Amino acid sequence: MSPTIKEIAGEVMDRAGDVKRFMVAIAGPPGAGKSTMADNLADALRARGESAEVLPMDGFHMDNAILIARGQLARKGIPETFDVRGFLDIIRAVGCADQEVLIPVFDRSRELAIASARVVSPDHRFIIVEGNYLLFTQGKWAELDGVFDYNIMLAPPIEVLEERLWARWRGYNLSEAEASAKVYENDLPNGRLILANRRHADVTLEIA
Repeated sequence: MSPTIKEIAGEVMDRAGDVKRFMVAIAGPPGAGKSTMADNLADALRARGESAEVLPMDGFHMDNAILIARGQLARKGIPETFDVRGFLDIIRAVGCADQEVLIPVFDRSRELAIASARVVSPDHRFIIVEGNYLLFTQGKWAELDGVFDYNIMLAPPIEVLEERLWARWRGYNLSEAEASAKVYENDLPNGRLILANRRHADVTLEIA
């Protein structure tokens, strides 16, 4: 049986001990439920009297203008379409817990990242980082190895991801053809790549 959010929160707190900053990674394919789990875990930690903040990797999407110039807009979300160096810099700064760090947040309705949209304070003890490539073993993403204190991998079956992704893109009023292209030409191939090239996680959940 998979652990509950409350059980994971308890395990995270036990692992953290008395440290000032504890970094949790929640990784997985598009549609795996990373954002929802990150918010729920942060809420569970706050309910226990802890301070927690969520840091989404999606804020580091390259701007559409850059992707258009590089011919990559249709594949937005593949590893090469993120500002990996910028993400690594922010993660390292956040890990030090010695200063306020402003982070970008992605607005999916407008398909753009908003700079300095969220504050990570030195007083935030638990940082829940969520994103596709946090446990990815290829390219510069591999530099994240050892950065996080606790790793969670969400790995639902492909058919579950497919259903969720269809619901996501239909929710943005895309045509069937547009939604199909998003699901089958981008999101699911990305998901298979992530699942095939991942580091060990402290806990792996098939349904999130």
